[in-house]
Amino acid sequence: MRSRGAGGGGRFPGGPLRVSGPRLAAPPGEEWGELPLRAGGVRSPGFAAAPGPYDGAVLVKWIRCAVVDRRGFERGQRKWAGLLGEPGFRGQGGGWSRLRPGVAHLFAFWESRAFYDSFMARSHHRLAAAQSGTYTDARGRLFEYRGDVKTGFLPTFADADVARVAHCRVREERVAHFTLMQEKVWNPAMAGSPGMLRGVFGEAPGSEFLVLSMWASAAEYGKYRAERVERLALRAQLEADVAAITGDVVDLDPGWTV
Repeated sequence: MRSRGAGGGGRFPGGPLRVSGPRLAAPPGEEWGELPLRAGGVRSPGFAAAPGPYDGAVLVKWIRCAVVDRRGFERGQRKWAGLLGEPGFRGQGGGWSRLRPGVAHLFAFWESRAFYDSFMARSHHRLAAAQSGTYTDARGRLFEYRGDVKTGFLPTFADADVARVAHCRVREERVAHFTLMQEKVWNPAMAGSPGMLRGVFGEAPGSEFLVLSMWASAAEYGKYRAERVERLALRAQLEADVAAITGDVVDLDPGWTV
């Protein structure tokens, strides 16, 4: 059974996030939408390419939207099963925000930018038409895979109850330190937490980073948050690295998994 309960806000990439209510507007100076990615991939210091299907440049797409017709949106979400026949598609899942009523999040994984661009040109609008008029303020961001938060990441959602997403805007001169702390401080702490299943660390142009983690239950995530986050943030010198953090905790819906 899926666990329900109040999710907490906060301010850390490996823990809960400070959020400012239901408004979805981007921070000043931040444009949401499709962002170009650097060709050939980039790697953070200390992050090695993962084995298996994530050996190389991979895209993670994060979409969030304010839903005005929940039943219609959920019906339309089932149409995305059509992604299964798309070349380069690796997986998709999502669900409802625990912190912001009516806000939906989706996370999609692609083998390369070329496959993603081909899908957007050929099939995207046909699949998306089923949800037309059911949401407002849809915003998407593309991130390039940089490393695992726990070894052996695969884009599967079936065993996860909760996802936790953090979007960090890092000061340019602190990017190397931020990525090193993700590897040396946050990743080991999250990987060693009971109930933490897997996670992925990605980058977008402009010194922006995504940390997506999947948890077996909201209760397990809550234990990690309560016990470790403040101490880890001090150790990682987070306030010196990060200009802004936004994010959410998401109740994953099995019916949205592709």
